[in-house]
Amino acid sequence: MRAISQDVLGRPDVLHVVTRPQPVAGPGEIVVRVHAAGVNPTDWKHRAGLPWMREPVPVLGWDVAGVVERVGSGVTLYEPGDEVFGMLPYPRGGGAYAEYAKAPTRSFARKPANLDHVRAAALPLAALTAHQSLVDTVDVQPGQRVLIHAAAGGVGHLAVQIAKARGAHVIGTASAAKHDFLRELGADELIDYRTTDFAEALDDVDVVLDTLAGEVRTRSLDVLREGGRMISLVSSDPAVDAADARKAAERGVRLQGLLVEADHAGMRAIAELAEQGRLRAHVDATFPLTEAARAHAHGETGRTTGKIVLVVD
Repeated sequence: MRAISQDVLGRPDVLHVVTRPQPVAGPGEIVVRVHAAGVNPTDWKHRAGLPWMREPVPVLGWDVAGVVERVGSGVTLYEPGDEVFGMLPYPRGGGAYAEYAKAPTRSFARKPANLDHVRAAALPLAALTAHQSLVDTVDVQPGQRVLIHAAAGGVGHLAVQIAKARGAHVIGTASAAKHDFLRELGADELIDYRTTDFAEALDDVDVVLDTLAGEVRTRSLDVLREGGRMISLVSSDPAVDAADARKAAERGVRLQGLLVEADHAGMRAIAELAEQGRLRAHVDATFPLTEAARAHAHGETGRTTGKIVLVVD
């Protein structure tokens, strides 16, 4: 099979096409013929090298949509020919940037019939991140005020929809050019971060979803009501993390960091929302699998709305 690999950590041009044996389904695993693979910021961060990384991930990518090719022993949920989508085990593993990928059966859910493979591949990692933050961790309730930073981004625009499906009052930060897009997704209140200081414009917020860290996270603690919750998806340097934790404790709010996990129940909930038309991924751009380097370069501009997807021919 063809796959995208790299020999060294570095810029997008370290990515190249390689030929590898197709994966073999072990007990409790399935092999999926990949039709599309989602691209996430964590992909290009792994490609460039995270602080703890010394060697590249053999094949990048965690988001997969495709058709079951083979099943291992003990698998009862799927049969060859079933259309599925899901997130490969994260952060270890990877393997979505390939013509075939394998993972434990319960990393996947059945692909909703109303989604093509491209839109299905755009959902798993980002939607699971939003779902595990807003539903599993803070259990957002109707009427709560939820602030989502970078609301038009990959995680952000799905978090807007998930929070809205829970009945929340959704506030998003984004450039003015993206406000109409976010209103269509259900955002109730929007702040142009280029012209307005959200920390001065807001107060009494129940939940903050922090996708940016740094000074944005630090100032976001000031808009939370007493007893409010913040879920942070990114880390600053250890000193900033510790300072923010102290500030949260002093203000009587709770700050937690979240790392997304493969999650069968979460994928089924996401599939249900998608089937109901209450959750959709906006695809900013698609690229052929062989042009993964171009996809990474596009993502690293920081100007995308929604998701990037690789299409496997």
